[in-house]
Amino acid sequence: MNGLYLVIISALVLTLCYRYYGAFIAAKVLALDTKRPTPAVVHEDGHDYVPTNKWVTFGHHFAAIAGAGPLVGPVLAAQFGYLPSTLWILIGACMGGAVHDMIILFASVRHDGRSIAEIAKAEIGNSAGLAAAIAVIFILVITMAGMGIAVANALFNSPWGAFTVGATIPIALFIGVYMRYLRPGHIGEASFVGVVMVIAAVFGGAWVQGSSWAPLFTLSRTQLDIILPVYGFIAAALPVWLLLAPRDYLSTYMKIGTIGALAIGIIIVNPQIHMPAITQFVSGGGPVVPGPVWPFVCITVACGAISGFHSIIATGTTPKMITNESEILPIGFGAMLAEAFISIMALIAATSLIPADYFAINSAPAVFAKLGMNVQELPILAQLVGEDIAGRPGGAVSLAVGMAHIFAQIPGLESFMSFLYHFAIMFEALFILTIIDAGTRVGRYLLQEVGGMVYKPLADAHWIPGIIFTSALISFAWGYLLFGGSIASIWPLFGLSNQLLASMALTIGTTMLLRMGKAKYLWVTLIPLCFMLVTAMTAGFYNIFEFYVPKAQWLLAGASVVMMILIVFVIVDAVKVWFSIKPAKDVEEVM
Repeated sequence: MNGLYLVIISALVLTLCYRYYGAFIAAKVLALDTKRPTPAVVHEDGHDYVPTNKWVTFGHHFAAIAGAGPLVGPVLAAQFGYLPSTLWILIGACMGGAVHDMIILFASVRHDGRSIAEIAKAEIGNSAGLAAAIAVIFILVITMAGMGIAVANALFNSPWGAFTVGATIPIALFIGVYMRYLRPGHIGEASFVGVVMVIAAVFGGAWVQGSSWAPLFTLSRTQLDIILPVYGFIAAALPVWLLLAPRDYLSTYMKIGTIGALAIGIIIVNPQIHMPAITQFVSGGGPVVPGPVWPFVCITVACGAISGFHSIIATGTTPKMITNESEILPIGFGAMLAEAFISIMALIAATSLIPADYFAINSAPAVFAKLGMNVQELPILAQLVGEDIAGRPGGAVSLAVGMAHIFAQIPGLESFMSFLYHFAIMFEALFILTIIDAGTRVGRYLLQEVGGMVYKPLADAHWIPGIIFTSALISFAWGYLLFGGSIASIWPLFGLSNQLLASMALTIGTTMLLRMGKAKYLWVTLIPLCFMLVTAMTAGFYNIFEFYVPKAQWLLAGASVVMMILIVFVIVDAVKVWFSIKPAKDVEEVM
C-alpha cells in the first residue's frame, strides 16, 4: 500500500465535505446571520471577550482543538492496521466531528459565549447544567493529564526538545505584546517575526544539546510532571491576548506548514505503508491498546474523528473572539476537517515504520519482549536521530521518527535526520501545549461558574483572587493524575470521557435545533449522537471490567463510572425536554 493514495483520497473527501455538507448546515440547518452581533462585540472587555481577526481566531481554535489527539490517537490506533483508522477518521470527521464542532460553537455564540454547562442549563434544565459542568471538569482533568503524559514522554532527557519547546513560551509573550502595543494591526509582520523566532529555537536546541547548558534542559519525567501544570496555571491566569492567542496563532503556522510539508514529502517519497491493513490485534490483546478494534479504534483515534473536548473550546475561548457568525463555518467545521487531515498524515507516518520497530517504540520493553518480534531499522534510526527511542510509549516519538524518516528520504535532506526528528518533536509538543493552555483556561471558567454557586465572588470573571485560585486548582487536579501516570492507563479513560462528552454536546445541539423549529434536520445530530453513545458506553464497560478493576485501578474505574452516570443523566433529561417541545409550526423563533 502506498501512502500517496491515502493522501489523495483524504484530501478529496474532506474538501467535498466542507464544500457541500458544511455549506448545507450553515445555510439550512443553522441559518447563520451575518448581521447579528456576536458576544465578542457586545461584551468586549479586553481580557476574555476580545473581537479578533478571523484568521487569528481560526489559528487559536485550530491550535486549541488539535492537541495531541490527531497526532497521538491515530498512531496508537495503528496497532489495528491502517484501514480501520482511515475509515473512522474520514467518516467520523465528516458525519460527526465537524457537525459537532460547528453546532456547539453556534450554540455558544447564540448563548452569549457561555460554556457548555451553561448552555445545557438554558436548553435542558438546571440539573442538567450542573451535571454537565461536573462532567466537563472531570473530562478536562483527564484530558490535560493525557496530553501531559504524551509531551512528558517525548521531552524527558532531551535537552534539544526541552529547550525548543520552552523557547516558544517567551516568543509567544513577545508576539502578544508586539501585536497589541508595538505594531497593532500588523498581523503578517508579527507572524513572520514569530515563525522565524520559533525556527531559530529549533536550531538553538541543537547548539544547547552540545553545550554546557545541556544539563539545565535535561529534564526527568518527574520534573516535567511538575513543570507542565505550572505552565498550565500561568497560561490560564494571564490575559488571553498575552500568551494563549499569539502562541496558538504561531503554532498554527507551524502545524499547517509542517503537515503541508509532510504531505509534499509523502508525494515525493511515496512511502510504503508496512503496517498491514488489519493486524492480529483487531480482536483485542494488543500491546498498545488492549481492547478490540470496535469500540477502541473510535476512542483511541479520538480527536482525529470526533472529540467532545472540542466542545469545551467551542464554548470557552473561541466564541468570545468571533466577530461575525459567518466565521462559524470555517472555524467550527473547517478546523475539524483540517484536524482529520492531520490525523491521516500522522497515521501514514506511523505505519510507514516496520511493524516491529513501531511496537518496540510504543511498548514498554518487557511488553515488547513477549511479542516475539525482532526490530529491524530501530538501532539505525536511533543513531540517526541521536536519541534513545525504544520504549517510549505514547505515540509522539514513533510519529516523530516516522516523519523524520519520510523527510530524510527527500534528496538533500539525508544528513538532517536528527534535526528533522527534533523539529517533529517540537511540532508535536506545540500541538499538545496549546491544548493544555486552552483547556486549563476553560477549566478555570467552569470552576468559577460552579464555585460561584457556593461563593458568589468566584463567579466574577474579573476577580483576580478567584482567577488565581481556580487556575491553580484545575492545574493541580490534572497535574496529580499526570504525576506517575502512564499512557496505557490514562489514554483509554481520556478516549472514553472524550466521546461521552461528544454525545452530550450533540444532545444539546439536538435540543437547540428542536427549539429553533428545525425538527426536519434532526438527523444531522441524531445519527452521530446514537453511534457515539453506544460506542462510548461499550468502551466504558470494557475499561471498567476488563482493564481497571482486574488491576485494582479504582480511581480510574470510579472516574469512568461517574462520567457515564453524569452523561446518561443529561441525555435522559434532554429526551424528556424533546417530547415537551411544541411542534415546529407552533414554535416561535427564540434564538
